[in-house]
Amino acid sequence: MIFYLAHYLFTLKTVTPSLISSSAASHYYTHWVNAENHRAEKIAVLAQLSLTHAPFAQLLQSETDSGMPLPRAMRRLRNLIVCTLIERDLKGQADLEEVVATMTAFADFAVQTHLAALMSDMVALHGTPIGEESGQPQELIVLGMGKLGGGELNVSSDIDLIFVYAEEGDTQTSNAGQRALSNHEFFIRLGKKLIAAISEITEDGFTFRVDMALRPNGASGPLVANMNMVENYLVTQGREWERYAWCKARAMTGRTEDIALLENICRPFVFRRYLDFGSIDAMRSMHAQIRAEVTRQEALHPDRNNNVKLGRGGIREIEFLAQVFQLIRGGRDHDLRDRSTRKTLRTLAEKNLLTADVVAQLLEAYDFLRNLEHRLQYLNDAQTHTLPSIEAERLIIAQAMGYQDVATLLDELEKRRVLVATQFDAIFSDKQEKSENPHSTGSDTDKKETQIILSDTDPLEIITGRLTILGFSEAEDSARRLHSTWNSSRIQSLPEISRSRFATLINVALPIIGKLSEVNANSQFASQLTTLGRLLDFLETIARRAAYLALLAEYPHTLLRVIRMIGASDWAAKFLTHHPILLDELLDSRTLNAAPDWPTFTQDCQRQLDSVAGDTERQLDVLRECHHAQLFRLLAQDLEGKLSVETLADYLSILADILVSITIPAVWHTINNRHREIPHFAVIAYGKLGGKELSYASDLDIVFLYDDDDQEAPGLYSKLAQRFITWMTSHTPAGILFDIDIALRPDGASGLLVSSFATFEKYQRNSAWLWEHQALTRARFCAGDAQIGERFEALREDVLRQVRDPEKLQKEVMDMRQKMRDANPNRSDLFDLKHDAGGMIDIEFLVQFLILRYAATHPQLTADIGNIALLKLCGDLGLIDAALAGEVANAYRHFRKLQHQRRLQGDERARVASELVAAETVTVKRLLDTVFG
Repeated sequence: MIFYLAHYLFTLKTVTPSLISSSAASHYYTHWVNAENHRAEKIAVLAQLSLTHAPFAQLLQSETDSGMPLPRAMRRLRNLIVCTLIERDLKGQADLEEVVATMTAFADFAVQTHLAALMSDMVALHGTPIGEESGQPQELIVLGMGKLGGGELNVSSDIDLIFVYAEEGDTQTSNAGQRALSNHEFFIRLGKKLIAAISEITEDGFTFRVDMALRPNGASGPLVANMNMVENYLVTQGREWERYAWCKARAMTGRTEDIALLENICRPFVFRRYLDFGSIDAMRSMHAQIRAEVTRQEALHPDRNNNVKLGRGGIREIEFLAQVFQLIRGGRDHDLRDRSTRKTLRTLAEKNLLTADVVAQLLEAYDFLRNLEHRLQYLNDAQTHTLPSIEAERLIIAQAMGYQDVATLLDELEKRRVLVATQFDAIFSDKQEKSENPHSTGSDTDKKETQIILSDTDPLEIITGRLTILGFSEAEDSARRLHSTWNSSRIQSLPEISRSRFATLINVALPIIGKLSEVNANSQFASQLTTLGRLLDFLETIARRAAYLALLAEYPHTLLRVIRMIGASDWAAKFLTHHPILLDELLDSRTLNAAPDWPTFTQDCQRQLDSVAGDTERQLDVLRECHHAQLFRLLAQDLEGKLSVETLADYLSILADILVSITIPAVWHTINNRHREIPHFAVIAYGKLGGKELSYASDLDIVFLYDDDDQEAPGLYSKLAQRFITWMTSHTPAGILFDIDIALRPDGASGLLVSSFATFEKYQRNSAWLWEHQALTRARFCAGDAQIGERFEALREDVLRQVRDPEKLQKEVMDMRQKMRDANPNRSDLFDLKHDAGGMIDIEFLVQFLILRYAATHPQLTADIGNIALLKLCGDLGLIDAALAGEVANAYRHFRKLQHQRRLQGDERARVASELVAAETVTVKRLLDTVFG
């Protein structure tokens, strides 16, 4: 809402009426209107309405009814449309959107109308072109490129076109007077006729200038290409700048199935499946060439400066800003594939890729520059983007923009150009040229450090000496590790640009590692050698994906965050190494450090899943990408000390709940013979998920229930459960989602995968073991049918509130505890936080015993509020000593924190020195003795 309000306030400036009339602002307008009677009246009538959906066919018909040939009638209609737009625009009645949408719609109409007429003539002469494989009639696909493709065509612009047809073959003749042609020759002739019909200059001017330079192989390539040629060209010869061009390709004509096939061919070329940060460097180079040519032209013609399209801070820089995000992210995010620059900018704000304020300013600048561009073109109907050199004409342009004088116009223009150039440089400035340590303080030591440049040709002794200068305490071992990686076959076989980026990253990283290790000498931060080893493992893994190296080179602050994370946690280092696509999450600290917005996350995840409905493989990856991205944000906040263990566990549990709830209906829709659209099916969470104490790599303990009398229900819901487990546990290119444990279902491994609610209820009341009721203390409805969830919660409370024999209950709980201890022996000198006496499981069993013992008289004990809160509640109820309960709750919190720290360092078993928890274990044992005797 803030973004749209900001943009609205900015765009209020762009609809200011001209200070002069259309005839004064446009020599072209004056000449055309005065050349024939009634033209002024036509414009006056047409200018009363918006032209966005103008009835072009009716307007054309009024010209052709008099017997006028189509090409001439189309040119006269074009002049009428342009002059009407000039009138509406300069009076403030038409905004930029109407102007460009009208010109785009008219271009589509002109191409389609001429092509239909010419195709009819060609078929009459040569027969219908037929595909040799499909046997189907063939049509010419006309692709609109550039601003035409993006729906943002100028009033006096050429149109960039590419001609494509689907298959080779020959025309099928129907009479002796027709002469057969190959499809290739047929469409070349048709294409030439179409260009002539639209672009030849006659007494009425032209309809559109046509530029075919963007076709495969440019001017040296054939005028028309078949799809096989297009595909082969894009795969083998397509250059980076052509990705930029094809990003806006839009089919204006052709059969629907052929257009879909062509889009499938082009999409992988334009939009890479991974985050392609190499696009920044490619577009930077392309823009540098454009700017160099503009500078050269301005030097040759000083009176032609101020190119509002190609100059510094001009329209092209805004287009590049929008499109670089499309090329980087469009492969993963369908929302970033829109051809319109303005819509893409708005999407960038919605996705927080640029701030709402920056996007609002860019949109205002874009509208200003495009409006100025149109007024330059209104003057003489010329395809110009440069302010005129004649002062009188400059004044006309200024007044057409609503300014009294040229100086004010130039001042306003400069403000926009500075803003655009600043934003452009923020994205496209060459970071690799700025090799200074991002941690530099500017001291002499820092300057000395940044001058130390290592390369893969340096001998071990040189690397050791330089690491010593950088302050590495284990310089020799670190040097050997670096030298080994640098000379590995994987690194040495990289392309030159990737090896160069790798070297740049190493030279930026080394001073950072030294300083972070010094700063964190008394914390959990790893040693310099360990941190360097983790970083090298990571860089070596991603090295073959040039885009990832490009990302780190383009955004040095991201490299700093990587080093901080992997230095703080071995688990984080391995997670990032397995999922380097998450580097993108480190770009923006606002997103990285923001508290989770679960409704928005759910909507975004659901939207992405829906966008690839029917593609199960891609849906699995979408779920994993969404999960990993949010998990990574939580990990970053955790490592910065911004989340308590309890808060983190809550967040991880909510995240799992959301993904389970989204996955169930998605899986259900893959079952073809399903008997209802919404399954009467629920997922019940047990264990850590049930108790909302999930950690980063926890399994999901779940049970599946259904309540459906249909005779096919058992088989269908069993299939649903099986596929759900597959969706959760399958290893895909994006990794795994969750491991699933279903051992807690009725009758365990020998029981059915899915139970009806009636069967589950009967089992819990009559057949369940005590340990299964213990497990029920940490169970809750997770996802699916809410009514089943309500019935489960009622059953759970009822079962937990059963009156039990205290002595028998105590014996069974203690026997089960001993079995668990026997199954997890600890033969080390360290204390096992989870399994050893006085540890976490002892506390959990104690709480479970208290619930089963006293819930009959204290129903509030059945609330699923976690062990710490339940201990406090038991103390408040007088079931145990309140002070001792508080101490044990603190002990449990301390154990969880220590366990979490050990897991972050990659320890499978969370074990610590006994003296670290000596006081806590004594406290826990005291309470155990009090309760169990």
